[in-house]
Amino acid sequence: MFESELLTQGFSTLLNNPQALLFATFGVMLGIVIGALPGLTATMGVAILLPFTYGMEPVSGLLMICGVFFGGVYGGSITAILLKIPGTPAAAATAIDGYELTKQGKAGLALSAATFSSFSGGTISI
Repeated sequence: MFESELLTQGFSTLLNNPQALLFATFGVMLGIVIGALPGLTATMGVAILLPFTYGMEPVSGLLMICGVFFGGVYGGSITAILLKIPGTPAAAATAIDGYELTKQGKAGLALSAATFSSFSGGTISI
């Protein structure tokens, strides 16, 4: 069952707290870097970040953790597409087809598809 009131309340909380939005953005950028490094997964990025969130407000800390996780999952597809080295286990299948597009000179198309898929999947899942 879809609760539109809860979704509206969540967005208003986010927009009324610019510090939380800043932490979420920083978390996504940090997650992309962590996910792009082979051997560091999105889950490991969350585990590394967890001690730093203890001193934050709960909303800011949770948004930063979610941002690191979502950014990490997306970041793994960047190296999978460009170098055929999956940054995360979730990007193993992306390395097969994405690298073939890179060899054909269509790396931008593959990265755009990965970006759109990650954004739409993350948005729908929340």
